[in-house]
Amino acid sequence: MRRVFKTRQFLRWMRKTDLTDVALCIAVNEMMAGLIDADLGSDMVKKRVALPGKGKRGGARTLVATRKASGWFFVFGFEKNEKANVSPTELEALQILARSLLSLTPSQLLHAVEDGTLQEICHDH
Repeated sequence: MRRVFKTRQFLRWMRKTDLTDVALCIAVNEMMAGLIDADLGSDMVKKRVALPGKGKRGGARTLVATRKASGWFFVFGFEKNEKANVSPTELEALQILARSLLSLTPSQLLHAVEDGTLQEICHDH
């Protein structure tokens, strides 16, 4: 079973772009097939996602917390023209967040979705 979520912070950033949930789900399918741009360690990966009219090269960079089996959490995003990469301090904080998200139980996930902390964007059975 594959479940894909985005954090409230990621959603706020996403609203400033033309990025769609469909594009994120396609990105997860690509990552499941092994197409990951960078393994950042501590269950964090970087994935380029195409923006309409810009393609992947000029598009968005997303950081995703995952153990690649079932849970995928989009936690941070930026456009290539905004910044080159995350700082070591940002990455460390995101890796701590990744550990926290990936340790959530099914009931905790449900509660996080209900209270708006997380938004589920695609769910396979």
